[in-house]
Amino acid sequence: MRSMGLLLATVALMASLLQSQAAAQPRRAADAQKTPQTLYSSPSGTIAAFAQDGQLLAWFAPSAKRCNSIHLLSLANAGLVVLPDERPSARNVTCQWDVAQPVHLALSGTSVLWTLRDKLSPLPFDYLLGASSVDPRERRFEEIAHAGHGAGLWFGGIAGDSKIDGSSLVYAVTAVAYHNELACLSKSSCEMRISDAGSGVFRVVGRQWFKITGTSAAIDVAVSGSSVAYIRTASVGPNGEPHASASLPIEIRDSETGQPRAGIIPKGTPLAVALSPSVLATLERTKLGTRLAWYDAATGAPSGSVPVPAATAPELTASDQLVVFRVGRSIRAANVLTHRVLTLAHAAAIPVGLSLEGTRLAWAENIRGHGRIRALFVGGRG
Repeated sequence: MRSMGLLLATVALMASLLQSQAAAQPRRAADAQKTPQTLYSSPSGTIAAFAQDGQLLAWFAPSAKRCNSIHLLSLANAGLVVLPDERPSARNVTCQWDVAQPVHLALSGTSVLWTLRDKLSPLPFDYLLGASSVDPRERRFEEIAHAGHGAGLWFGGIAGDSKIDGSSLVYAVTAVAYHNELACLSKSSCEMRISDAGSGVFRVVGRQWFKITGTSAAIDVAVSGSSVAYIRTASVGPNGEPHASASLPIEIRDSETGQPRAGIIPKGTPLAVALSPSVLATLERTKLGTRLAWYDAATGAPSGSVPVPAATAPELTASDQLVVFRVGRSIRAANVLTHRVLTLAHAAAIPVGLSLEGTRLAWAENIRGHGRIRALFVGGRG
């Protein structure tokens, strides 16, 4: 019966995705909601991570008594799928994992990518996993780990999106190695460097993954349809931690072919990136302070910027009209045409997975041990 239920829910989710991609009707400004709506409220437990794509919502639900799981919900027809496969015959490390933050989650169509942090390991360790409603079996893609002194793999984020012109589900990695390992063993020098082997932006397709041609080490990544943008790693610190620089362009490439689409020269050191069909947005640290900047995604030309508080979280989401950011629980947006910054909402708790999908701005929040998903309809489509 579980298999039949999963099949029916999968069909419903696929129908929802096709419907939203083919003919999503723009919401008029007059119909925009003034206050956030609750799209989902958990009967028990919190929400550790959240993402959305089209008419689909996805969230990671940790549980101390039952399996940790990823939920896929269709807003179009209420179809619900729980991932990954929990049958005794299925391999599943997610179920009993001792969940620790951060948990990262990305959604493209009905395919989900997530990370699990091993808080007991002597090495900083992120397990990268995935599944989909079409193939609910858990897929273990990569163990992203580095030693305490910095050598190894550093996680650079995940992102997902699907549109009529293409889809992308990606993750970024910086590989760090010694300049001279023998010298380090003799304690004369342990200088670190970026290693090409293992570095780059990787695209997940089904149960396979491959490096996107032309990409290099990255500290953050964003996607829009078949386009991927990433902040390149410029250097590594004494402990191996990757750092960005204003001296390196932010690249936009085709996620399938690796063909360059644009290069953006930031005005400051980029801390976070977001991408829509026409806009690339960055959070940058400059000599004058922290700024939110945006650029033409087709040409790389700067389009505008505004100062933002130093406490702005390094998490951005963007449409062709708005760039949304948060300062603590305060959710704010910069209009790319007027350069006006507005406070959109004050979340009841720190927003989880803040993201724009068309006119729907959504996030998860946890109140007294219970998670809920909230949404605010704002002007502009992405």
